[in-house]
Amino acid sequence: MLEALSAAHLPSKLPLKKGKQVVSKAIFPVAGLGTRFLPATKVSPKEMLPVVDKPLIQYALEEAVAAGIDVMVFIVGRGKGVILDHFDKAYELEAELSSRGKTENLSIVQHIVPPHVTCVYIRQAEALGLGHAVACAKAVIGDEPFAVVLADDMIDAERSGCLAQMLKVFDDRQCSVLGVQTVQPSETGSYGIVAVSAISERLSAIDAIIEKPQPDQAPSNLAVIGRYILTPAIFEKLESIPRGAGGEIQLTDAIALLLADETVLAYEFEGKRYDCGSKLGYLTATVKQSLKHPDLKGPFMELLKTLEL
Repeated sequence: MLEALSAAHLPSKLPLKKGKQVVSKAIFPVAGLGTRFLPATKVSPKEMLPVVDKPLIQYALEEAVAAGIDVMVFIVGRGKGVILDHFDKAYELEAELSSRGKTENLSIVQHIVPPHVTCVYIRQAEALGLGHAVACAKAVIGDEPFAVVLADDMIDAERSGCLAQMLKVFDDRQCSVLGVQTVQPSETGSYGIVAVSAISERLSAIDAIIEKPQPDQAPSNLAVIGRYILTPAIFEKLESIPRGAGGEIQLTDAIALLLADETVLAYEFEGKRYDCGSKLGYLTATVKQSLKHPDLKGPFMELLKTLEL
């Protein structure tokens, strides 16, 4: 629950657009090559790697749906057609399951995407970074605030999903919100790192943001994780920045420019994050989710006890 803020704690900068706004759209950048999982990702996208019985991208979509978002914008590249197929209607499969009386499996297949949710697919012709992927969605997003969800970061939250927590912050403050968590100082070179001024226990105003600084140059060890709520002003910044780290258009660089015009908040979400872009993080998420699965948790725990480690 957010703490009540006194006037002294109010951010000094205000969002550019007046009036209460609601976030109803989420961008899922899924055009990456997934090279850390080769050869498994040679044909199948990394976002389709299964954690127990659902692919990573489905966990991400379910988190967005639970937060009240109903327009899902997927930024796809070559070889990502299986993602479209996963969220599309499978007439042949449904007919086969129906004819065999497999009603439970049929229901699972039919409810991957709730009926009130719209999926939009945009082709990213070149893999030019996260910032470029977000910019590709400008025509669909329009002049609205929106979420960005990276499926690599699987976040397991007991009471309320990470995105739902962040949307509560946005509803209250009406400005951009970045999901953050503390990382080891030695790991700052893998993340966007923020310098902040604390507002409450989990909420801070971002003073500066730097993409992948070395530990001796990092302003803190508070890292931006794959959840963002952004105002549409970010699109103008994305159009004005040159290519940054790795020769890519970095979302972090655009956010750094946005700080001059608007308040951007950092929210330390409740929940456990698994970096499923790494093999160890992916395996950890698989074990943890197996131990939570209603049909598997007992037998899987017994199996773990029998393994010779």
